[in-house]
Amino acid sequence: MATTEPTTPTPAPLAADGTVHVGSDAAREWWRDAVIYQVYPRSFADGDGDGIGDIPGITSRLDHLKTLGVDAVWLSPFYRSPQKDAGYDVADYRDVDPLFGTLADFDAMLAGAHDRGMRVIVDLVPNHTSDQHAWFQEALAAGPGSAARERYMFRDGRGPDGTEPPNNWQSIFGGAAWTRVDDGQWYLHLFDASQPDLDWNHPEVRAEFEDVLRFWLDKGVDGFRIDVAHGMVKADGLPDWHGHVSMVEGSATEDDQPVDPGAPEDGSTGAGNQGPMFDQDGVHEIYRSWHRVLAEYDGDRCLVAEAWVEPLSRLARYVRPDEMHQAFNFSFLTTAWDAAALRRVIAASYRANDEVGAPTTWVLSNHDVVRHATRLGLPEVGVRPNGVFATDPQPDEALGLRRARAASLLMLGMPGSAYLYQGEELGLPEHTTLPNEVRQDPGHFRTGGAEAGRDGCRVPLPWEADAPGYGFGPTGKTWLPQPESYERYAADVQYGVAGSTFELYRAALATRSTEGLGHGGLTWLEAWSDAPDVVAFVNRGVAVVANLGSTPVPLPGTEVLLASGDLDDGAIPADTTVWLRA
Repeated sequence: MATTEPTTPTPAPLAADGTVHVGSDAAREWWRDAVIYQVYPRSFADGDGDGIGDIPGITSRLDHLKTLGVDAVWLSPFYRSPQKDAGYDVADYRDVDPLFGTLADFDAMLAGAHDRGMRVIVDLVPNHTSDQHAWFQEALAAGPGSAARERYMFRDGRGPDGTEPPNNWQSIFGGAAWTRVDDGQWYLHLFDASQPDLDWNHPEVRAEFEDVLRFWLDKGVDGFRIDVAHGMVKADGLPDWHGHVSMVEGSATEDDQPVDPGAPEDGSTGAGNQGPMFDQDGVHEIYRSWHRVLAEYDGDRCLVAEAWVEPLSRLARYVRPDEMHQAFNFSFLTTAWDAAALRRVIAASYRANDEVGAPTTWVLSNHDVVRHATRLGLPEVGVRPNGVFATDPQPDEALGLRRARAASLLMLGMPGSAYLYQGEELGLPEHTTLPNEVRQDPGHFRTGGAEAGRDGCRVPLPWEADAPGYGFGPTGKTWLPQPESYERYAADVQYGVAGSTFELYRAALATRSTEGLGHGGLTWLEAWSDAPDVVAFVNRGVAVVANLGSTPVPLPGTEVLLASGDLDDGAIPADTTVWLRA
């Protein structure tokens, strides 16, 4: 790190000093280097004016995604649901909830995306159903000992009269993971009480979901993101767990039983869920069978694991050649804004995934975590809250955006696949001052209001700065209130504006494509091997240099392709990433 005023260095070749990942120009499946955009349907765009986003709204904004340059779209759940957990409580896996439209609307959206050269991945929620699902209603009516109850995790209670839960597991949303029904039995729900867990040892459950896969594959979807992919199989006997599972970005904390998720050298950040309800070996046979289903269809259909698993070598087991195709890299998402930590997690990610021949799948934000434009601007470095209250210390919005742009440019410069969460291409911050009375996340209520929850990252998008509801829909209604700051982040005031976050993302995706960065290699750059606050590597003739420190660092005398912020007299300022011709 430079400690004096930087000067423009003499132009010189950028020498590499350590290959981390080797690229390839061989024929490859599309998902290996795709940039995939997550659409959270209720908050993307509203087509009918009820204040809730829907599938026609998505269709109306597909040109935005085409202009941005993404390769595929992932849709969070849109199935029939009581909406107790924003659609992650599914009552019918083969239909669209009327809130979002119809199956015909889905078909039109799918065709529109395909016509624009974009693929479509849909969410699948196999760990649990809604308590309004026909199977669970049948189980309640059938009573203890019935075949209908065997599809779920019903158990007798403990204690002389069965009034104590079958074990001591806690819900990720807070409170006990068991609810007692009128006949005295208990059922397991790792999430809300309205989301009973299925028993994946039951052959009928396995057959049903293979049929659900085929239903959507026959419609032409290009893949599935699998919710709670590491939680579907529980340890035999459902033993007590003497740790505590937290909702904070999938992290686990411990009470009286130490847990070793892995050393920092393995890329571990503490983001892995621990306990007998997660990451059991039995999940892998499920994904082998699903892999075989997808292999029956052409077009390189893919499975994406939402698995909060550490160390990364353990996560890589989900993407072995006969299982899933991608797994979100939550260790990367939860790494602090620290150069040494980022270098460790990047190297460990490639090491683990290259071992099984899988791409590394980078991600910085999604519908479950505080947006990285806010997370990186919080007063306490590295903190990962589950939402932000209006009474909490507030983020530095400008700092957060500057770091977010730098982090995104760093991520998009790396080989592999990358996921973008809707609105991050606009630089959207979290809504950190939501009134508690409008919150809807079950995690907020099940923790007795102790956690803010995930509503802040789910606020409807701003499309037009001067329109009611910032153009979210035709009436100006929005199911969650938008902050006033969204006016300056609206899409229409960023299109074609040099330096805007949208244009930065668009240029990055275009350059990533033309330079082949997604299927390139990664080699650390020798010039910055000892710089404590710099992450620098070369990928297919493009050097990516990120300055995470507070002092500017010299800019090499090479052609600048892209920068996340303004450069300063031959130097890379603090919290800035540049792409250079190596």
